[in-house]
Amino acid sequence: MILVSLDIGDHKTIAAFFQINLVRLVLTVEQRIDLSLNEACNAVARQRHSVPLLAALRAWLDASLPRVPGKTKLGEALSYLHKYWPKLVRYVERGDLPIDNNRCENAIRPFVAGRKGWLFADTPAGAHASAVIYSLLQTAKANGVEPYQWLCRVPRDLQSASTIEQVETLLPWNINLTRTDSASAVRSGHGCGAQPLTANLTG
Repeated sequence: MILVSLDIGDHKTIAAFFQINLVRLVLTVEQRIDLSLNEACNAVARQRHSVPLLAALRAWLDASLPRVPGKTKLGEALSYLHKYWPKLVRYVERGDLPIDNNRCENAIRPFVAGRKGWLFADTPAGAHASAVIYSLLQTAKANGVEPYQWLCRVPRDLQSASTIEQVETLLPWNINLTRTDSASAVRSGHGCGAQPLTANLTG
């Protein structure tokens, strides 16, 4: 570890550097992983490289928590890390999970920019319906599906779906949109089915 050669008298500074370097090594492993490639290979790489690093970080955390005052900045950081540790390490259980939620944060950024205008959603039900629609559209985009075409297709096919399997085929990561869907969405305009879906959500 890099810290062995550091000549720093402040033990708090050493502790901070130790944590930062462990986190940096964990992130370095992730930089070499492509989530779009083989999930099994990613899982093996994480078990081989990330799990030992996280174990070292956990051991350091357990040793530091009793010695660092909770009201200090480092103490607050340690308490936060301890509280959310199960969520932090969950990504190593599989090869397709990202280490962070940056993708989600980036997806909702356009909505956050306009949140002052959405303080006036008329009713809680309307605000809930808006949140549902935003979630659906961003999920479609995240799975490489054109949102408007998908939103036109789903209400139409959902009416005839009678089994769980049929409903699951309409999920963004399962659906297969065709050129016919694209042409139909263009022809139908705003009457494609998005309006009835919104009406149902608002109750």
